[in-house]
Amino acid sequence: MTFIDTHTHLYLTEFKNDIDQVIKDAIESGVTKLLLPNIDSSTTESMLNLSKKYPDNCFPMIGIHPCSVKEESIKSELMHLEMMLLENKFLAIGEIGLDLYWEKTSLSLQQEIFTHQIELAIKYELPIVIHVREAFDEAIKIVEKLNCDKLSGVFHCFTGNEVDAKRIIALENFYLGVGGVLTFKNSGLDKVMKTIPLNNILLETDSPYLAPTPFRGKRNESKYIVNIAKKLAAN
Repeated sequence: MTFIDTHTHLYLTEFKNDIDQVIKDAIESGVTKLLLPNIDSSTTESMLNLSKKYPDNCFPMIGIHPCSVKEESIKSELMHLEMMLLENKFLAIGEIGLDLYWEKTSLSLQQEIFTHQIELAIKYELPIVIHVREAFDEAIKIVEKLNCDKLSGVFHCFTGNEVDAKRIIALENFYLGVGGVLTFKNSGLDKVMKTIPLNNILLETDSPYLAPTPFRGKRNESKYIVNIAKKLAAN
């Protein structure tokens, strides 16, 4: 059996000293495809370099993370994004979305940039990878409004309830990205997952963040997809 880690930031500095070993360990664990979501223009180069080094395993996305949506830099970030879409091949637009945990004061600008990136995804016929934190209702309203036959994607790091999950499934071409939180003792996510069909779920790690139990608090790695899959299977 082989696995896909649908969301892993292996290009970040947390892996700079042992990235080759990390990828080797993932492949040997059966995690052979590693999908790399971008953060902003500061991470594009390192992400693309890793993808070029491992073209059969690492697949890049391009996007502007909501925490990188700043008044003073968004114009240059959008120029970078559109230039990259013209010059390179990407698997998806991501990660994009809304974050009201870290960025409570910029909702209107986040909504504008999220909408623009979804429109780009429709134009280029690419799926979207959505980051949502404390803004699920605001985010899914935008997706519901723009949803069409050319739009698909995943709500990355899903931690919502059954009502939220069914709202995503109702979009028809969208999935729930499930990671290490599923293994956390008091998350309650395992109970929600019991009600969700397997064909609506994608596995992810969000490495280097959110390592599953028993590695919680340590650096996450793509090889831990296996731990998440085991928890889901036992659920």
